[in-house]
Amino acid sequence: MSLTRRSLIAAAAVTPLVAGAACAAPQSNAARFSMKFAPHEGSFASRGGRIEQIAFAADQGFTAWEDNEAAGRTVAEQTAMAKALADRGMTMGVFVASMPRWGESRPRFGSGDVAERDAFLADIRASLDVAKRLNATHATVVTGFLDPRVPLDVQTARVIDVMRRAGDIVAGKGLTLVMEPLNTRTDHPGVYMQTFAQGLAVARGADRAGVKVLADCYHEQIQSGNLIPALGMCWDEIGYIQFGDNPGRKEPGSGEINYGNIVKWLKLKRYAGVIGMEHGNSIDGRAGEERLIAAYRAIDKV
Repeated sequence: MSLTRRSLIAAAAVTPLVAGAACAAPQSNAARFSMKFAPHEGSFASRGGRIEQIAFAADQGFTAWEDNEAAGRTVAEQTAMAKALADRGMTMGVFVASMPRWGESRPRFGSGDVAERDAFLADIRASLDVAKRLNATHATVVTGFLDPRVPLDVQTARVIDVMRRAGDIVAGKGLTLVMEPLNTRTDHPGVYMQTFAQGLAVARGADRAGVKVLADCYHEQIQSGNLIPALGMCWDEIGYIQFGDNPGRKEPGSGEINYGNIVKWLKLKRYAGVIGMEHGNSIDGRAGEERLIAAYRAIDKV
C-alpha cells in the first residue's frame, strides 16, 4: 500500500513500539497553547479524518479535544480517538451525555414525564462507559425544553429533581455533568435553560458535586451579554467553558466578543480546565484553518 500524506499524518498520531519499549510521543511543531483550547472534528477538515485532525491539532500546539457526537460513535471509534489523544498528551473535553430530540423540542423535564426522565437517566448511566473509554471527565447535558402548560417554578423544581438523580448516578465515578444554557433568540427557541444564572440556580438546587454549568460564551452573549460579570457571579458552579464569537458562531475575532479580555480574566482566576472551540470557521478550507489557529494564538498570549 502506497504512503499518502493522510496516512503519514495519521501515523504521527500514534506512538510506535520499538523492541518492546514505548518511544517518546511525537513532538508538536509549534509552541503549546497555555490554555486548553479544544478543537473538534471539522476544525481542520482539510487535514483528513478525525484521527488525522487530532494529530494536526497536536502539531499546532493544541492540548485538548472535544466531540459532542462521541457517545453515538462505535466502541472502536471511541477507543481509537482516546488512543490518539493519549499518544499526543491531549485532554478529552466534553461529549453530549444525552442528545435532545431537537426537531421534536423534547424532552420536557418540567412536564413531569416519567418516561422521558427515565430515558435521560438511562443515557447518563450509559455515558459512564463512554467517559471511561474516552478518559473524559465532563459530559454535556441539555436540560430539555419548556412546557408552556406548566408554571416555570414547577418546571424548575422538576429539572432540579432530575439533575439531582443524575448527580447521584455519576457520584464517585469521575464524571461531571455540565448543563448548557442555550440562547433562544438565534439557535434554540423553547429550551428551558437559557442563561448562566439559571444554570447556577439549578446546580445549587441539585446540590451534587457532579452537576455543574457549561458556560458557552456565544449563547450567553446573545441571551444576556455582560459576559465577565456573568461568569464571575456563577463561577463556583461553572465546570466547563466554551467559546464562539457572535454573530455567526465562528472563531474569536470574527464578531463582537473581546475574547482576549475573557482569557485574561480566566488566567487571573487560574482556570486550568478545557475551553471548547464550539464554533465553525469564518473562512472555508485551509485559509480558514490558518485563521482559526492565528485567532487562538492572539488571545492565548494576552
